[in-house]
Amino acid sequence: MTDVSYQHQTHEAEASLGDYFALLKPRVMSLVVFTALVGLLAAPVSVHPVIAFASILFVAIGAGASGALNMWWDADIDAVMKRTVKRPIPAGKVTPNEAKVLGVALSGMSVMMLALSANLLAAGLLAFTIFFYAVIYSMWLKRSTPQNIVIGGAAGAFPPVIGWVIATGSLSVEAWLMFALIFMWTPPHFWALALFMKSDYDDAGVPMLTVTHGRKATRLHILVYTVLLVALAVGTAFTAIGGPVYLTVAVVLNALFLKGAFDIWRRDEAQAEADGYAVEKSFFKLSLLYLFLHFGAILVEAMLPTAWGIWA
Repeated sequence: MTDVSYQHQTHEAEASLGDYFALLKPRVMSLVVFTALVGLLAAPVSVHPVIAFASILFVAIGAGASGALNMWWDADIDAVMKRTVKRPIPAGKVTPNEAKVLGVALSGMSVMMLALSANLLAAGLLAFTIFFYAVIYSMWLKRSTPQNIVIGGAAGAFPPVIGWVIATGSLSVEAWLMFALIFMWTPPHFWALALFMKSDYDDAGVPMLTVTHGRKATRLHILVYTVLLVALAVGTAFTAIGGPVYLTVAVVLNALFLKGAFDIWRRDEAQAEADGYAVEKSFFKLSLLYLFLHFGAILVEAMLPTAWGIWA
């Protein structure tokens, strides 16, 4: 990370509260909050609503801290990528040092408060998640290997595990199934984005699979990972966190997802350019719904026994 070029950058405008909030990557944070909440509510142990609210809030703050640290470290490459050039640091609204201080402060606060509101294991997992995303992924993997997204996906997969541990104080197979669902979803999701973002990653010097192995290989990788993801996602229906509602959602979604991956695999770049990467963009949009609907189905399955109990 080359911090020097940003340290003396003149702000285009005074930073607003919204600029600092943008450092926390609110869209990513919303997914973290949702999956952590599902992990908490799917657990076989009830949690007092006040404790649950406070714990999920601290997980959200921890996720935001990771985002701020990522933006601090990636300020140089964010400035040359079309997708990220308007972020607060490259836009000149916030300095890298401000982002770093905010990230470190929120990291410490979120971990300490989660330990107090929930338990030490949950706090330890949150601390490890922040470290993994900020250091292992952002500082090491992202710029050194085309497996950056594959391994780095673990950071985004921990929130439901943390939610489960908040409720139970321990780990279980069900928690790791939710982890695996996000972990296996991450590569095809980001590789589809890399296909239609064209030269962004190449310009930034990020060794994304499209850059190091080419687009044809990337299309094959999307298909292979999607096949593995489909088997995992549908198989989860027959575990303690699954059920008929989840199975229905999983079968429909995964049939669409598998078809999309197959369509991407059989296309070449000439076809993709001819229609403006319509298939790749459609697959990416579906991937945005994919996790939300799967975890929504897990949440419904967790709530059904309670609903039946009320009406019985």
